Amino acid sequence: MRGLVSRQLVFLSPLGLWRPWSPPGNTRVLGHLACPERPALTPRPVRVPCSRCSGCAACGGPSLITTPIFYVNASPHIGHLYSAVLADALYRSKVLRGHEVKFTTGTDEHGLKIQQAADATAEDPLEFCSRVSKDFRMLFQQSLVSYTDYIRTTEERHKNAVQYFWCVLREKGYLYQGTYEGWYSVPDETFLSDSQVVERKDSDGNIIKVSLESGHKVEWTKENNYVFRLSKFRPMLLEWLKENPHAIYPEKFHHIVVHWLQEEIPDLSVSRQRNRLKWGIPVPGDSTQTIYVWLDALVNYLTVAGYPKDHNHLWPRVNHVVGKDILKFHAVYWPAFLMAAGLQLPKQICVHSHWTVNGQKMSKSLGNVIDPLQQFSVYTADGFRYFLLWQGVPETDCDYYDDKVLKVLNAELADALGGLLNRCTGTRMNPDQIYSYFSNQCFPKIPCMGHSSRATTEDYKMIQLVEQLPLEVEHYFEKFQIYKALEAISFCIRLTNGFFQRHAPWKLDRKSIEDCCWLDTILHVTLECLRIYGTLLQPVIPTIADRLLSRLAVGLQERSWRQLNFLAKYHNNVCLFEGRKLGPDPGLLFNRLERINKAQSKDQDNYKMKKVQHILK
Repeated sequence: MRGLVSRQLVFLSPLGLWRPWSPPGNTRVLGHLACPERPALTPRPVRVPCSRCSGCAACGGPSLITTPIFYVNASPHIGHLYSAVLADALYRSKVLRGHEVKFTTGTDEHGLKIQQAADATAEDPLEFCSRVSKDFRMLFQQSLVSYTDYIRTTEERHKNAVQYFWCVLREKGYLYQGTYEGWYSVPDETFLSDSQVVERKDSDGNIIKVSLESGHKVEWTKENNYVFRLSKFRPMLLEWLKENPHAIYPEKFHHIVVHWLQEEIPDLSVSRQRNRLKWGIPVPGDSTQTIYVWLDALVNYLTVAGYPKDHNHLWPRVNHVVGKDILKFHAVYWPAFLMAAGLQLPKQICVHSHWTVNGQKMSKSLGNVIDPLQQFSVYTADGFRYFLLWQGVPETDCDYYDDKVLKVLNAELADALGGLLNRCTGTRMNPDQIYSYFSNQCFPKIPCMGHSSRATTEDYKMIQLVEQLPLEVEHYFEKFQIYKALEAISFCIRLTNGFFQRHAPWKLDRKSIEDCCWLDTILHVTLECLRIYGTLLQPVIPTIADRLLSRLAVGLQERSWRQLNFLAKYHNNVCLFEGRKLGPDPGLLFNRLERINKAQSKDQDNYKMKKVQHILK
């Protein structure tokens, strides 16, 4: 599991049958004064905003980007950070492009597992949750995750939103009462069918039943609870996905959800008996039941939007960023809940895959869980963010090992980007420490115009690619392919290094007017390219980008997409930066990294060799 609220919702299994039941005497079910009972209604398709447009009526105005809310059963790890950094980069990108955006994250703090964990440590459940939630806040602060709202499901605003949402479902006739009997996994907070359970031996050699997916022990349980009429929504869900092919992205996950919906889907339990689960939000009007943790958790997206009164200024212009292990909950159950409540569906659900470590799944038993805070001390927060977004491909699982991080950061940040900055701002190459002047005679807009032109065909190709780079980067961010945006930037950085090396400005004669003019032009073009790269990299490596742009004397109000205006003098316009004094020298933009643990490096080399041998077989 990724640790991204890794629980499943209750569903109907062959051995877990729902049967009508009557509440115990004098029990006031749901409080009919607050939630009057109505006959079940036929659900209607809900209009969904298009997932590509930014200007239509449904999509215009402020928008919301969300991470999953993270379950506080354990300390944060690389999986949590990856979700948060992906969402943060998307958020920062939109802000730099002038969009009005809200970005939320938080912690999921209810459930039987939390209740038991608090009991085991002799802590009050709220104190236990507050302690772990604080760890997540610290991680996000140190990793530069710039959320605008942090939601905890133990907050009063969330309790009010969940209970209101429950009453809406009840009023519209989508809840009924039934009895469940079947397997239940406490660690996973989920009911399981026979096909999802296998027999294994525990540490004492005893045969036990465990979850096929997680390996956690399961127990047989029987209880009365409330059930959501999920089965009624399968046609509407299929219609939604057909009409909105980009609602779930990447496309691979869209197909997975469509495949799930080809078969009938059972109704869904949405409460637990309160004598089993006390640590949760009570069902309105029924003191014997607790609202199931997944329904509780999913409503957080409405809570942060201002539900039930003030959500329309953001909803449904929402992008959810989630891990693939919670895809079904966000792409099947959540849309069905929203349809039932008469609310529009989110604009897009962006799904990412998992991280392994040296080819193995992360787990406490293997001792290979990556602590992000430890990695920051070696690679810096910016460096680690860059690696995750460079290496992470949403469609497929990605593998982590330290040598890979070292090689990527040395090549991309220390050598290519940092080296280029040092070459054109060092005192030997740029003794006046200014943003050099551009000469249209040395580098005319039309090739071969003027006898003083020294620009080559390769130079014009580079200029063209850098001019196109902002649109290319924006395109990849919108398609949830940040790794491709970084590849495009990296390619242009290497072209610029090639430009600088090809013309070897250190060899030019500073006593020659023509050579000095060409030297200044080389420096100007290189500085302009660096300004573009620094601006485009702000969503990914905000601290490094700030140092780079400050070195180039680019003001805080000159760092948005709108101020790019690449090579203004080349286009016969005024360049605001030309002749400006450079900012203070910050030293190396990114320090080269050295191997620390040679034994670990050897193990990683052995792993890679085995992987190659396996492929060759």
